[in-house]
Formats: sequence, structure tokens, C-alpha cells
Amino acid sequence: MTVQPRGRHLTVGGVRLHHHEFPGDGPSLVLLPGITSPAIMWDFVSRRLAEFCHVFTLDIRGRGLSSSGDDLEYWLADYAADAQGVIEQLGLEKPIVAGHSMGARIAIKLAANAPSLVGSLILIDPPVSGPGRRDYPIALQWYLDGLQAASHGQVTDASSPLLKNWTAEQIALRDQWLPTCTVKAITQSHQSFHTEDVHVLMPAIASPTLLIYAETGGTITDDDAAEITRLVPDSRSVRIDGVGHMIPWDDLETFASTIEKFVREAG
Repeated sequence: MTVQPRGRHLTVGGVRLHHHEFPGDGPSLVLLPGITSPAIMWDFVSRRLAEFCHVFTLDIRGRGLSSSGDDLEYWLADYAADAQGVIEQLGLEKPIVAGHSMGARIAIKLAANAPSLVGSLILIDPPVSGPGRRDYPIALQWYLDGLQAASHGQVTDASSPLLKNWTAEQIALRDQWLPTCTVKAITQSHQSFHTEDVHVLMPAIASPTLLIYAETGGTITDDDAAEITRLVPDSRSVRIDGVGHMIPWDDLETFASTIEKFVREAG
């Protein structure tokens, strides 16, 4: 049966936050996308996850149909407070929280700040940059150039290594929705990758945690994964081979089955 998403707006701390809900049989799962990924770009992933979870995919502030603008701030504390408010307003009881890239850093902050709120935690290729650490491998200018091009009607170059396995429909959707991401949101978030330390938060995470990371793309190495699983008390890691940073675009079935196995085992 095809899952039909429902869109809804909530207001958290004066910020309007939009999400897509994908009703499914199974535990609630809150999905937090990355730096330039409005919720709608994750619809094909959310539909697959809704085969075993009830999925809520958030438009992070500054993106998609959520509030945006230069009057807002875009730091980890802001994002985590948004996610916490959405979970509380929806009345979700210890949902699974899954975050990709920037969304994984938000999930770390949320789980450390509000351990009683989060059930299981799934961290998908989070940037491990931070004070005294190596830079995040994707430059800010790449994001800003893509935003400017899409905002002027240019079609994304599908030959980019980051987009090599995207379908024509997925690229068209990116071109349509990328301009909803604001410059300040992207810039401040990218700065946060290098100035805000998520590793110091990891020992405070009480949730059973799965780290999923890509073989290629340079975001997380095997050594990085080992460090994260040392720092997070109840954690394990799975490397998906043959994929880059945008893991489900490269191998949706392995990605989804990895999450499903963790969800079943976490009970």
C-alpha cells in the first residue's frame, strides 16, 4: 500500500515548523535532514521507512516550509530546541530520532540535552569536524553556489560526485526546493560544523545508538566511527560500502534494512 504523507505546521518558541507525517505500523521515528535538505527531498526515504515505522520528517528551520529569515539563529541549540518542541507537541513517547549529516549533529544535541525524551538514536554520517578537528570535506561555497544556481533556474549538474546516483526526478526536486534554504541558515550551520563540538556531548547520550556511515565521501573514517562508539555508552556502528555521504540516494535498500534491523532489535 502506498503511504500518503500528511503535512502539518506547529509553532515552537515562536518559530513555525513544518513536517511531513508518513503513517506506518511501528514505533514513531523523527527524521532530521541535513544542511540543504528540505523534508520533501526525503519523501522517498520516509516512505520506505514507513514500512516499519511511523515517520515524522521535519523541515529544519530556514528550509522548506518552516520559518526562515535573518531574524532567526541557526545554531545547534536552536535546532535541538525545535526538535524537542515538535516531539513534545506531537505527544510522541520516546521516539526513535534519526538524523542525517547536520541532522545527526542536531540529534546528538537533543539526546544529550533531553535524554528522557529520546528512545533510540540513529546517527547517519554526521560531520565530525569541530574545534581542533579536521574541516568538514564539503566547502561552504559549494552549497552557496548550488543555492544561487537553483534560485536562477539553472539545472543542477548531475555529474557532481555528490549527486552521481540521483535520478532525474530527485535532481528536479532538489532544484525546486533548494531555494527555500536561506543563506544565513546554510552559512551559520556550516560555521557550526567547525565551531561547535558534538563529541563532548556524546558521553551524555543514554539512548541505544546506531551510527551509519558511508565508505566514501570523507565525512567519517573508520577511526572516527570507532571514536564515536567509544564515546557514546550504548552504541554500535555500521559502514555501508559503495556509497557516499547521501547514503540512501546511493543504496536505499541497504540503508533502510540496516535501520529496520536496529529498530527490531531495539524493540
